[in-house]
Amino acid sequence: MATSDDLRILAELNDAYVRSVGASDVRWFDEHLAQDFRNTNPDGSLVGREAFLAQISKPSAVKDIRPHDVEIRLFGDFAIIHARTSYQKPDGTAGSGRYTDDWHKQGGRWRCISAHVSRF
Repeated sequence: MATSDDLRILAELNDAYVRSVGASDVRWFDEHLAQDFRNTNPDGSLVGREAFLAQISKPSAVKDIRPHDVEIRLFGDFAIIHARTSYQKPDGTAGSGRYTDDWHKQGGRWRCISAHVSRF
């Protein structure tokens, strides 16, 4: 069951998730993704955990990625995080996007079970 600390923990996990994307931090993702994790990429492709970790291991094409308007919705041991992002594209222009991450509390720990990313 969700506790009053869960919102704080999820906010910290969200910040770390975004930081880890920018830093290509495979170790962080390996520790925080569920074994059956799925990600929908901006191009619409759906990848599993191992393919996602391989993607993350490559330097990010975007720089200075930041979350905005973060909304965390708790449903017991399940949470949905919605947010938008701003970042710098490889050509130096500003970019933005949105993401939705789904989290499940498993064995007392929050694990990301799915993510959906769009860029525009």
